[in-house]
Amino acid sequence: MAKIGVFICHCGENISATVDCAKVAEVVGKYDGVAISLDYKYMCSDPGQNLIKKAIVEKGLTGVVVASCSPRMHEPTFRKACAEAGLNPYMCEMANLREHCSWVHEKGEATTQKAIDLVRTIVEKVKHNQSLDAIKVPVTKTALVIGGGIAGIQASLDIANSGHKVILIEKDPSIGGHMSQLSETFPTLDCSQCILTPRMVEVAQHPNITLYTYAELESIDGFIGNFKVKIRKKAKSIDEKICTGCGLCTTKCPNKKNPSEFNEGLGNRTAIYVPFPQAVPNKPVIDKALCTYYTKGKCKICEKFCPAHAIRFDQEDEIIEVPVGAIVLATGFAVKKTDFFPEYGYGRHPDIITGLQFERLASASGPTLGEIRRPSDGKIPETIVFVACAGSRDEAKGIPYCSKICCMYTAKHAMLYQHKVHGGKSYVFYMDIRAGGKMYDEFVRRAIEEDGVNYIRGRVSRVYEKNGKLIVKGADTLLGAMPVEIEADMVVLATAGVANEGAEELAQKLHVSYDPYHFFAEAHPKLKPVETNTAGIFLAGACQAPRDIPESVAMASGAAAKVAGLFSQDELTREPLIAVVNRQAPPVFSSCVGCFLCMSACPYHAIEKEEIKNRQGEVLKTVAKVNPGLCQGCGTCVAFCRTKSIDIQGYTHEEVYSEVMALLND
Repeated sequence: MAKIGVFICHCGENISATVDCAKVAEVVGKYDGVAISLDYKYMCSDPGQNLIKKAIVEKGLTGVVVASCSPRMHEPTFRKACAEAGLNPYMCEMANLREHCSWVHEKGEATTQKAIDLVRTIVEKVKHNQSLDAIKVPVTKTALVIGGGIAGIQASLDIANSGHKVILIEKDPSIGGHMSQLSETFPTLDCSQCILTPRMVEVAQHPNITLYTYAELESIDGFIGNFKVKIRKKAKSIDEKICTGCGLCTTKCPNKKNPSEFNEGLGNRTAIYVPFPQAVPNKPVIDKALCTYYTKGKCKICEKFCPAHAIRFDQEDEIIEVPVGAIVLATGFAVKKTDFFPEYGYGRHPDIITGLQFERLASASGPTLGEIRRPSDGKIPETIVFVACAGSRDEAKGIPYCSKICCMYTAKHAMLYQHKVHGGKSYVFYMDIRAGGKMYDEFVRRAIEEDGVNYIRGRVSRVYEKNGKLIVKGADTLLGAMPVEIEADMVVLATAGVANEGAEELAQKLHVSYDPYHFFAEAHPKLKPVETNTAGIFLAGACQAPRDIPESVAMASGAAAKVAGLFSQDELTREPLIAVVNRQAPPVFSSCVGCFLCMSACPYHAIEKEEIKNRQGEVLKTVAKVNPGLCQGCGTCVAFCRTKSIDIQGYTHEEVYSEVMALLND
């Protein structure tokens, strides 16, 4: 016989201001199966919890209903109290009187009656609840970090320094990401390579980190604590174990005029190359698409001159399969190229460049060795125009969001130009200045007031060439939209930060959500900013949205802390509120007919096929089986099942039906 305890919380005045809590307790206390019904001002307080514990022991309660605030807020609190009193925690349910009643209605009899109805439905549900046990999942204490930029580097080091193994994969030949391309960093103007390179070297030398560059995620199976990932280690055509990194092969390669990706196409590289001098690992890779041997079957000069005999033209891609317990996504971002802008000539003029290209011109390791020179003729520009918000905050271009870092790096670029080109004139066209960060606004003021950068509030409507000059046409909105026309030697576009190419495909491979712009989506924007909707997969850096370096580093450390917390226990305890396939007489018979529509509908790939065999080993039937580690309890399979053979534990057909009937039979 059911013995239900009902406990009505006043929630201070959040509930009692509009609901007569004493009356709710009185009315509900008369319902069949209710053994005790009490109201209290703060049920989540220690005295309130003690009321529940005492009632469970003294009345021998078989179920508890707490009518208070949102289950999201205090359900774990009350379930823990029930467990401490000896009652299965999943025999405790909450009726939400705050959000569903008191906060959305005025004080009155109807509001109190609605509260009574809400409590009654939960009382009927608890009568049909079943005792459940938490799911125990073993944890593989190795993390996979995808992406070797500053976020991936920071996450890897933090996890490794906490004593756990890390596998770091990077699709390019070297780690470092976009930060390795920068000349100086705002707001301190310290050398990017000076602060990044020690971290890169530390990653390569750390005993807990296995580094795979020129590698990509091939596939993933499993669930939190027990992922199985396959990594495609692309053929570098180099035996890394015996290569000394002397660089002789790169100097002898005759195929030298290939655009350098690291220099954003402003310089050239050979077909066998190291991306940049501080690359980690500092060993070359042969670009098969450009190598004369791979394209024409001739050459092999690099093999002839290699003193270590490390060239391997017959090397194939290698698939590495590893078990991991958690995954950190730190794949970074990309920037729009100048050919995205018809108003600026579709990128046809070489002196209209992106901010990232300007970084390479300003860098001491760049194609001009740090001198600001025009790509077209190598001359020093006397007048330069910087266009902020190029593509960002532009719904017509499909990028309505702010790219966040553009205002800051545009101010930095203008300052660097003024420092390097004495007497040069710089202009910045901007919409608004968004400098939200420590010392950020002061940095922009310094560019305007100390370095003499001319800021013009307004959009640039057109850029075209005339008599060897770039004509920049715009308007100054602070002067009543007065037309502005500037003859410039170079134009730098602060182009929008966008998701990496292939981000959507990677998100689908990992079963994580992404937004309309293909940035990876967090589980909750405030409470779970580094977690995804798939348990065990975390986010770090600009793969989630445009971010600056400090924010990327902080986010990476947050993701690493989540991984370390996960790895701090040998077993992971999970809520048992997952899907189950109903069986009439296990293990032989099942109501499942094996149509597997649920398998195709499951967004988490948590449903598998299971063969039902007799004692002789003959297959009698193939039915659906839910993997408890993968299932997130979303209920999609329940809706799709034609034979109603699947239930969600804690929300079974019977339990939900009893709630509905409680309302109908008022």
